[in-house]
Order: sequence, then structure tokens, then C-alpha cells
Amino acid sequence: MANEILIDALPYIDSGYEEPEVKQMVFSLIEEECRRYKPTKNYLEVFGPNNLHAFETEILKNEFQRMEQRQPMEMLSMKRYELLPPPSGKQSDVSAWLESVENSQAQLEHQISRIVNLDLLSDYGANSWKKNNITVKSMIDQAEKQIEDLKKNIQSVNLSRKHEQTAAGSKLDNLEKKWIGLVSKNYEIECAIVELEKELVELKKKKITDEQAEDNENIEKNQNDD
Repeated sequence: MANEILIDALPYIDSGYEEPEVKQMVFSLIEEECRRYKPTKNYLEVFGPNNLHAFETEILKNEFQRMEQRQPMEMLSMKRYELLPPPSGKQSDVSAWLESVENSQAQLEHQISRIVNLDLLSDYGANSWKKNNITVKSMIDQAEKQIEDLKKNIQSVNLSRKHEQTAAGSKLDNLEKKWIGLVSKNYEIECAIVELEKELVELKKKKITDEQAEDNENIEKNQNDD
């Protein structure tokens, strides 16, 4: 019973909310509550202290440091893609020429790999794309079905609420009429009791008056007999 929430609003049957006076009263109550409400509790303390650096890598840290220092971003190095001969001072150095040849062989293999990938894409890319589209379409259909199910559930809940509130409203109307009838009957009974009490007071007064008159009559009669 202590954990139950009392809801005293029946929006499906209550009326008068669109009236300007009611709206003004509601807005006034909300503004008053906002003025009085002073949050003193940290609602995020259950999650523990914030660790703002949990996902920072060395690259991110260096980048953040560069941005704080307002330094320009380092340009992407294209040196590995260049086919340069040995410098003029090493034209007779065999190791320098071997390094240049190895670099050219690496560039050649890289270009061969690109050509192979383009050939594979040309042969199988369309089917892969179709399969990917089928997968995406299936995911979209599943999401739309979930949305439709949620809409149906929401509509079912709203219809159930409307039915319950309509039934409750009818019951409240009957109880209100019964209460008005009982209050009216109680008022009639109270009025009748008041009238009876007045009549009782009058009867008591009349009885006292009659007894006094009878006593006086007896006294006078006794005096005449003497």
C-alpha cells in the first residue's frame, strides 16, 4: 500500500483543461514548483566518479595537447609513395641504390595489390553489394516490424486505459449521484430533526404552561373552598 501511486486524473473523461482559467492555474502551479524546487542530490553518484580519460590513447592525448597549444596539424607524409633516386652525395653508394630499388619494388607490389583488389571488386563486388543490400533490407524490415509492434502495444495500452477510465468515470458518476442523493436525504433528515426539536420545545413550553395554569386553578379553587 505504501508503494502504490495514487493517480487522481482521468484524462479520457476529465474536461475543462482547455479553458484559459484552468491553463493559467496549471502554469502557475508549475512555475511555483520550479521556484521552490532546489535539487540537492547528485543523481549520477550511483555511477561513480567520472573518468574522462578512459578512452584516450597516446595519439589522442598528443592531438589534444597539440590543439591546446594551438599548433598546426602535421601534414600527411607522402614520402613512402615517392620513387626517388639516392641523393647526389650517394650516387656511388650501392646500399643507397639497393634501398631505392627495394622502395620501388614495394611500390610496385602495392600497385599490383591495388590492381588485384580492383579485379576482385569488378568480379564479385556487385554480388557482395547485393548481399549487403539484402542484409540491410532485412534489418530495416525487422526494425519496422519492431516499431509496428510497439505502436500496436501503445495503442492497446491507450485503448485499455480509455476503457478503464471510461468505466471508472461511469462508476464515479453513479457514486457522485448516490452521494448527492444521500447528502440531500441527510439534509432533509436534519431539517426534519430541527423541526421536531422545535415542536418538542414548544410542547415542553406548552406542558409547563398548562401545568402552571392547572396549579393556579387548583390554588384558586382551594382558596374559594376555604
